[in-house]
Amino acid sequence: MTARRSLASDISGLTKKPPLSRRDFMSASAAIAAGYTLAAGPVRAEAIKTDTNGLDAGMSNVKVDGGEMPLYFARPANVAKPPIIVVAMEVFGLHEYIKDVTRRIGKLGALAVAPDYYFRKGQLAGISEIRDLMPLVNAKPDAELFADLDATVRWAEAQGGDKDRIGIIGFCRGGRAVWEYCATNDDVKAGVAFYGSLIDPPTQKQLWPKSPIEIAPEMKAPVLGLYGAEDQGIPPAQVERMKAALEAAGKTAEFKIYPSAGHGFHADYRPSYNKDAAEDAWQQMTNWFKRWKVLA
Repeated sequence: MTARRSLASDISGLTKKPPLSRRDFMSASAAIAAGYTLAAGPVRAEAIKTDTNGLDAGMSNVKVDGGEMPLYFARPANVAKPPIIVVAMEVFGLHEYIKDVTRRIGKLGALAVAPDYYFRKGQLAGISEIRDLMPLVNAKPDAELFADLDATVRWAEAQGGDKDRIGIIGFCRGGRAVWEYCATNDDVKAGVAFYGSLIDPPTQKQLWPKSPIEIAPEMKAPVLGLYGAEDQGIPPAQVERMKAALEAAGKTAEFKIYPSAGHGFHADYRPSYNKDAAEDAWQQMTNWFKRWKVLA
């Protein structure tokens, strides 16, 4: 099992370089100043920027095994008992894109919170090379991940979030976390996985006991899976296998595969961004959370 194969689902969006000119991207120094990671490749100059008008937003932390885990949150100001939506990040750490997504969800009326569950490994957003990053994130055990997500939910409840309306959204490796967590936590009402990997590398079995496709019969919450037909790491055939496994187990899930999109199609700061797919997927996500009574 080569490193390339084990990482394909997570970084395949970086392997294709679209024909964009240099002026389409920020300089490295500008990207760092804006809070973006460099490990994902060049940062688009037109990355979406969401303001904090009408929001309470910022950093906090919660005590977990091994220290104080940083969190970024955004919630509508002066709103009692907003729903809780956990934002599970990509492998690149808690950088500006994930914070911006958190603000976007806050503007939908939720207490959105993004935990930096890789904090024990240092500031991942400051790592510029994939080869240095992946060994760190691949060392994260599922048991520790689930405990960190549980702590995030408890923190949100303590801030006045509605414990009866809990959702989770995730991207890339965070999309895998959505599938796994929706099979683990009875209190989650719905999840949305953006191009989350479905079959883990065999080399990860000790840390990640079951792939999402293996836990299909254990799914406790309905999940919406959003995938790209051009994803080099998660081909449509693999998505269809997951769909069949969930149907066979009598579980509620829906999928949408975008014909012209690859891995990372929602990541507006990366060359993999596909505007049409990203905007439709965001609407699909919003409708899903409304359908399952997470969002009003």
